[in-house]
Amino acid sequence: MQNNLLNTLIEVLKQDDRFISTDGILLKNTIREKALKLDEKLISLLLDNETLREKFFIKINVGMKNFSSLVFDNNKFIKFINNKEFLPDSYTSFKNKIGLTNSSGDFIASSNEVVLSFPFKDCVLAWWQDKDEQKRDEVFYNEILGADDIDRLFDKKVFTNAKRIWFNVETKQCFVSTKLEWFNRDENGTISDNLIIKWNNLLALHSLKSNFAWKIKLIYIDPPYNTGNDSFKYNDKFNHSTWLTFMKNRLEVAKELLRDDWVIFVQCDDNEQSYLKILMDEIFLKQNFINNICIKSRWWISNDKIISLNHNFILFYAKNYEIIHKMRNEIWIEKTEDDF
Repeated sequence: MQNNLLNTLIEVLKQDDRFISTDGILLKNTIREKALKLDEKLISLLLDNETLREKFFIKINVGMKNFSSLVFDNNKFIKFINNKEFLPDSYTSFKNKIGLTNSSGDFIASSNEVVLSFPFKDCVLAWWQDKDEQKRDEVFYNEILGADDIDRLFDKKVFTNAKRIWFNVETKQCFVSTKLEWFNRDENGTISDNLIIKWNNLLALHSLKSNFAWKIKLIYIDPPYNTGNDSFKYNDKFNHSTWLTFMKNRLEVAKELLRDDWVIFVQCDDNEQSYLKILMDEIFLKQNFINNICIKSRWWISNDKIISLNHNFILFYAKNYEIIHKMRNEIWIEKTEDDF
C-alpha cells in the first residue's frame, strides 16, 4: 500500500516542472519548501488525485448542515516525503543524519522550528539614505498591518533617464545614447541588455521581477557590513536587527529572481557573518548551503586589536543543491598564483 501511494505521489508531482530536474529526478527540497508555503498549485495537484486526497487532506464540518470542507495536512505530507522511502540509503525510520528532534521525533531542521528571530523580522524597511553619510528616520511596514503600503512600495516602477552605452572595438571609442526608446529583447521577450541601475536596490529588485523572475543565473551581493563605519547608517537603536531586516528583504526577492539551477554569493565580515548564515539557512534552506568561502581582504595586519583580522567571507548557496551537485563536473574555478 505504501509503495502504491509513493508511486502515485511521484507520478502526480512529475506533472509540475518545478519538481523535477532536467534528468527527471524528483526535487525533494523544492517539494518540501512548496508544501511548507501551502503552494496552491501543489495542493491542486494533490486534490485532483483521489488516493492522495484521502491521504493528505482532512475533512472538517463547517457551520452549514451537511456541508464539509477539505483541509491540506501539510505536516503529514512533509513527514511522508521525509521518510525512508524518499531516502533509499536509509534502513531505519530515521533519516541518515544526526540532529536535534522535538517531542514528536521530527528533526528540528526539517520542521523549521528553530529560526533566527529578531525585531522587525515581519517588516519591510521602507526608507533609505540619499547619501551614505546621512542618517534618517526609517519606517518599518508590517506585512499584515501595512500590506497596502508594502504593495505600493513593491509595485513595478518606471525606469527613467535610461542611456545605452556601447563600445566600438575597431575605433576603440565608447558611445553614449542619451535617448533610449527601447530595450533589446530575446526570442522570449526578456530584456537582453546589460543593465546598470542606479536606485534603491530593494525597489529595483522588485521592479525587475516581471521580466527576470526565475531567470537569473548568478547573484552576487556585497552589502554594507554593519561595522558602524560603513554606509549602513540607520538610526534605529536595534541596529543589528535593522541590518538583518535590510538583508532579509533583499534576499527574499533575490531568491525569486534566481533560477533553480544557479547560485547566490553574499559577502560579509565577522560583524554579521554568523547571523547572516542562519538567516540564509532559513530563506534558501540549510540543505542548499554549499560553502563559506574565506578570502584575504588585505595583505597587511594592524596591531590595534587582540587579533587583527585580514579576511572576509562569501556565503555560497544554491537555489537547489541537488541540481548543482549533479552539475559539479561542469563547474570549474580558474586559480591564480595569488590563490595560494
